[in-house]
Amino acid sequence: MRGVCAPRSGPSLSGARYAVKGVRTTVNIKKLENELWESADLLRAGSKLTSNQYCMPVMGLIFLRYAFSRFKRTEQEILKSSRPERGGRVMPVEASDFASKSAIFLPREAQYEYLVNLPSNVASSGLVNRAGHAMNSLGEAVNNAMELVEAQSEQLAGVLPKEYTIFTDELLADLLRIFNNSALDDVKGDVIGRIYEYFLNKFAKNIAQDDGVFFTPKPLVKMIVNVLEPTSGILLDPACGSGGMFVQTGDFVSAAGREANSAMTLYGQEKVEYNAKLCLMNMAVHGLNGLIKSGDEANTFYHDAHGLKGKCDYVMANPPFNVDKVNADAAISEGRLPFGTPAINKAREINNANYLWISYFYAYLNDHGRAGFVMSSSTTDSARRDREIRAALVETGHVDVMISVGSNFFYAKSLPCSLWFFDKGKRPELRNTVLFLDARNYYTVVDRTLNEWSEWQLKNLTAIVWLYRGEQEKYRALLREYELALGTPAFARRMDQLALEMADLRSEAKEAVEKAARREKKKVRAEYDRRMAELEEAFVTAREAVWLCEKFGEGEYRDVLGLCRAAGLEEIREKNYSLTPGAYVGVAPVEDDGVDFAQRMGEIYRELLTLQAESNELMERISQNMKEIGL
Repeated sequence: MRGVCAPRSGPSLSGARYAVKGVRTTVNIKKLENELWESADLLRAGSKLTSNQYCMPVMGLIFLRYAFSRFKRTEQEILKSSRPERGGRVMPVEASDFASKSAIFLPREAQYEYLVNLPSNVASSGLVNRAGHAMNSLGEAVNNAMELVEAQSEQLAGVLPKEYTIFTDELLADLLRIFNNSALDDVKGDVIGRIYEYFLNKFAKNIAQDDGVFFTPKPLVKMIVNVLEPTSGILLDPACGSGGMFVQTGDFVSAAGREANSAMTLYGQEKVEYNAKLCLMNMAVHGLNGLIKSGDEANTFYHDAHGLKGKCDYVMANPPFNVDKVNADAAISEGRLPFGTPAINKAREINNANYLWISYFYAYLNDHGRAGFVMSSSTTDSARRDREIRAALVETGHVDVMISVGSNFFYAKSLPCSLWFFDKGKRPELRNTVLFLDARNYYTVVDRTLNEWSEWQLKNLTAIVWLYRGEQEKYRALLREYELALGTPAFARRMDQLALEMADLRSEAKEAVEKAARREKKKVRAEYDRRMAELEEAFVTAREAVWLCEKFGEGEYRDVLGLCRAAGLEEIREKNYSLTPGAYVGVAPVEDDGVDFAQRMGEIYRELLTLQAESNELMERISQNMKEIGL
């Protein structure tokens, strides 16, 4: 691995600030996601339905499309095997054949292909539903399909939407056609799973239901899973929303070469039944089995619905923050408060339930269990009774990692948050140490109101945890991944080269577009945009590789001012049991960007004068043209 973090040679551009917006991988799946969403949202805009009314039926159609793709794939597998014969005729496939392959058998009337090809006048077709009643609209036919699917799956009973009669037949037929795309047949590649998550993401932003709590941003979910590293055992999400923790866990286990449904047992609680239905469909679309309880019996404040206290290998959650008026006596009765009860007012209510959640998460763990969850930033340093609970928690030695997250990671909340991690199975030498990570200034800007961690940024943050745990080989594997992506071990030199290539390409693009014939300008610009996106993506990759190597070289953990610090128990006691990363990591020195302020302002001023002159010239030309045509 010598040379992987090799320094620059030759002229250095390290003083320059490279302003490149976060670039995502430009692959067909992203184009497909966007096209499907735009088509579906255009139909919604043309109807009288709100996003809230539209969300569940659309997610149901995506689920039905997934079920059909998996049905076809499984049917082909079954037919390739030797089939029993009767009277010289091969027996048709049956529901039992699909059950053995963890797939849902679809009667003909529940198959997506059947619904897409129904005649425009359903009422004249003489169709009847599973109850024997005549169906007079396409909406009734889709409702019937959902009922037929539920009859085949105990996990989906009562879950799928059946309000398709709110759509006109024309609108529903158009929606069905949108998802009748052959690209969605790639079940093995989980394309529909990606589409489902993409639509959830979009609906969360549009609806912001309950401040968007039904959808935890994927980067935060991934970070929680990356730190916990679930491999086998019992996983509980006691505030499971739409099931993102389960889906990401399934992906993590699969990437490790194991079968998620065999390795993991998934349990969830979700008070809001609407969200629980989204969760169950999400799990089904990703081929996951689990037991999800919803409604009043699944209100985690008052019920351990699955009886899992002290039994969980993993707990993951994004609970609602700062909930008040929680009935203290009902909360105490379940016996999940190992550090005592949070502050109680005269009405026997808990005015802020944050430490109720924290206590519950700890109580669910077995003697080697790990927990990771999202929490309000203020919780790391709250006073009085909260501090007492936090002190008792810290003294167990089981607080593992604390991460500060910057603003605008949620669709409906702009405030920052924190990620907490417990580990009851910590190595002895780390027992009385906590890793503090301040990632508030480390993110990718998506748009004016939304930030995220890119895939490389997630890997970099996870790599710090690996090094803290002494897992250097994982870090070195990440360096090899960077080297493969960039085609060189000299990351810094490659970043400088890409910066120069981008500058040259911008100049070339401007000249080429100006010279192109009017009818060709759009095509020429699009081609240069594509080439620039490829360079920007490579540049961002190189920049993240340099970020990691400059701090940790070829693989030794060290405290980095403004970013991370491994603090011992004595230091945490001295800081009155604060778990705020900023209190430990300090403030990084401000880098000199090498730009002369006065010189740069002069350049900007001259550029502004040039733009104003061009604007005035353009306005005069337009005015002259208007006069020539008599206006």
